Amino acid sequence: MKSAWGSDDPTKAAFPFLHGTALAEAGHEVQIFLLGEAVNLMRDAVLNSVTPVGWPPMKEIMPKVLANKIQIYACGACCRARGVLETDLMSKNAKFGNPQIFVQLTEWSDKIITE
Repeated sequence: MKSAWGSDDPTKAAFPFLHGTALAEAGHEVQIFLLGEAVNLMRDAVLNSVTPVGWPPMKEIMPKVLANKIQIYACGACCRARGVLETDLMSKNAKFGNPQIFVQLTEWSDKIITE
């Protein structure tokens, strides 16, 4: 799943985490790639302040993401531009991502869908 939505649209920002958790709990392998404003969700202060409309706050969603071992990639260039550090990622099973990783995830997803 890919998302560029951040705290400016909390409901859309939460969707990859909510949907990813539902898919993982149904037995699917899920990976999330964040870019643009979405990488700010890797900061605890931002994550803890985001509450989507009609859903629990992100600070309650993230433990479920972690429990389901969902790998998160945060665009490295987007993180550098916004001051998101590796220490922000560590507690969230997140790693810096890049365009090549995004392409690999897309190809991996396409392969699964066509099998």
